[in-house]
Amino acid sequence: MTQPEPTNEQRRVIYQARRGLKELDFYIDPYVKQHYLTADEEEQATFAKLLTYEDPDLLNYFMNQDTPDDPKVAELVLKLKTLQHGDLS
Repeated sequence: MTQPEPTNEQRRVIYQARRGLKELDFYIDPYVKQHYLTADEEEQATFAKLLTYEDPDLLNYFMNQDTPDDPKVAELVLKLKTLQHGDLS
């Protein structure tokens, strides 16, 4: 399945997804490359919000040290982790 051509806003978000921290890139990069452009608008907006968090906070979320206050962001973090590790339940 080919990805649709990204809009300028989507390009901006994709650029912001480059974190430079290997542990975060492990979760974020595959989502950006395989799912972001085909996600619905709500999920894309949630992903953009996720990227506004500081790297140490994101690392805590992905390492199960903390949970985002926003339930949609928490749900997306779980989705990104599941994409990498399979079912986490």
